[in-house]
Amino acid sequence: MTTWRTLPDAEAVARAACERIAEAAGRAISQRGTFSLVLAGGTTPARAYRLLRASEQDWAAWSLYHGDERCLPVEDEQRNSRMVETSGLLATGARHYPIPAERGAEQAAADYSRTIAQVMPFDMVVLGVGEDGHTASLFPGRAFAGEAAAIAVHEAPKPPPDRVSLSLAALQACREMLVLVTGEGKRSAVTAWRSGESLPIARVAAVPQATVLVEQALLEES
Repeated sequence: MTTWRTLPDAEAVARAACERIAEAAGRAISQRGTFSLVLAGGTTPARAYRLLRASEQDWAAWSLYHGDERCLPVEDEQRNSRMVETSGLLATGARHYPIPAERGAEQAAADYSRTIAQVMPFDMVVLGVGEDGHTASLFPGRAFAGEAAAIAVHEAPKPPPDRVSLSLAALQACREMLVLVTGEGKRSAVTAWRSGESLPIARVAAVPQATVLVEQALLEES
């Protein structure tokens, strides 16, 4: 079901992502008057967001959400919400709905579930992939199914241990899904994913509206 598109390098992935997001925004605004975008963290998504910032968009119609967040103080540079600020997207006038992870995982998950309840399905969800095949803060070996749109995550294998993530169902509740995969460290995850292993990213992206933008080198034999 998932569509794979290969690109020469990380910069090409970021540029293609920028184009796909802008196209999705145009369609959504034309059809519904608004564009709801779920953002991923990571280097390649951040580059795509900076490219978007430099483009001409109907920013007043954009609403920005997050796929996950670390339970850290608001000003901490490791927060995904801070990445959105440094990318320049907030300077556009787009509406921003950060996950209030500073309140603690359980409270933030409950609050964010209410925030996004009336928004889904999102117009587009952007995801990255970790070296272990995790996406958002859904990690291998964890149960992350459930009815809540946002869930509390504890004892994450990467610091900080406490996080908030959109659930599998919430991430899949979208008109389009875009997965960005770059960097040599992702090779094992991509190989496992394409061979059929039940990684979190494989489960989340197992929907017909998902497109993977992947660096060509990761599909070549090492």
